[in-house]
Amino acid sequence: MAEDGRRGDEEDRGPGAAYRGVAVMESLLEKLNALNYEEEVLGKHNMKNLSRHYFVSSPYLASNPGEQFYMFTIIAAWLINVAGRPFTEPQEYDEPNATVSNILAELRAFGVKVDFPPSKLKSGSGEYVCFVLDRLAEEALRRRGFTFRKTNYPSENTEEESVVEDDAELTLSKVEEELIDEGDEEEENVMDLEALKLRSTHTEAETSSKPDEILESTVDATEWNLEVERVLPQLKVTIRTDNKDWRVHVDQMHQHRDGIQSSLKEAKSHLDKLQEDIGKTLEKVSSREKYINNQLEHLIQEYRSAQAKLSKARERYQQASGGVTERTRVLAEISEELEKVKQEMEEKGSSMSDGAPVVKIKQSLTKLKQEIIQMDVRIGVVEHTLLQAKLKEKSNMTRDMHATNIPEPAAGLFA
Repeated sequence: MAEDGRRGDEEDRGPGAAYRGVAVMESLLEKLNALNYEEEVLGKHNMKNLSRHYFVSSPYLASNPGEQFYMFTIIAAWLINVAGRPFTEPQEYDEPNATVSNILAELRAFGVKVDFPPSKLKSGSGEYVCFVLDRLAEEALRRRGFTFRKTNYPSENTEEESVVEDDAELTLSKVEEELIDEGDEEEENVMDLEALKLRSTHTEAETSSKPDEILESTVDATEWNLEVERVLPQLKVTIRTDNKDWRVHVDQMHQHRDGIQSSLKEAKSHLDKLQEDIGKTLEKVSSREKYINNQLEHLIQEYRSAQAKLSKARERYQQASGGVTERTRVLAEISEELEKVKQEMEEKGSSMSDGAPVVKIKQSLTKLKQEIIQMDVRIGVVEHTLLQAKLKEKSNMTRDMHATNIPEPAAGLFA
């Protein structure tokens, strides 16, 4: 439907609308060359030169939308900067819609009327892409002060051609037919037109005087015919046609038109026949498809039911696999705890079976008993020393008591 609408638009605009983009692209390439885009753009990004129809959208040309869109944005950004307006160079992975909107905004700023949607530029090729780049190139050239001058064609000397055309206007078609039939082998025997004219004028000057008597031929007719056949190849006249002659181009156009019409008739008959064959084949295919659908209806129903069962089984499998995953995780945790308990039990068992602590305890007990014995001896010595001290103190006290009690009777005696 989109192609039909596009064809309808092209038909409304005229038969040359489909080739308008080609002309605009060629003009754009000349303007880019004038701006030296090869060094400033292609050399900077290490890209190949553009072809004459790089941005033209055509089914007969190879297209790469991604590469063409990136090239379009690079050249458009460069032209905007050359035209005197700052514009950031887009990157390859930027948003296409934003980049196109920015380019169209800059184009409107130059006073150019934009009456098409931005989506027309996202393909990277087509009439609107060429239009945008062409207008930006004009603004860039105007900024640099560059203008295209009008072509001055050299004047041509048409006097000699007019003389030849006047003399050969009636016999041009016949002479061209003879030139087509004649090969390169007979060119040496062909006389020039100018030499023929000079010879004819010379013979006319000689025979201008009228004879006095009636001339009678004395030559045999057979000899005359033989001489005519011998001289006939040398009497052929050729006119050296110029490629610039409009009549040659008109004849070529007529020949090409006739060839196109004949080819069109043959191709049309073949295409009509091909269309009929394709239509019959499509009808056969559609009828066969309906028959196969009717025959395989029950199998399709079984297949659909099997698909439904398969989807349910997959759901149950997913649910079960989710439970299995959870239980696997719990099992891993329990196994980790079990390993820890086993490790602790092994450590305790190894500590219980090991006799080193018991030996240490026995040694400690033996050492403790020895220390107790030593303490008992020391306690005994201390008790003995204390007893000796008490006894000595007691003996001292008794002695002191006796010493204090003796002087009283002595004093009585002296009294």
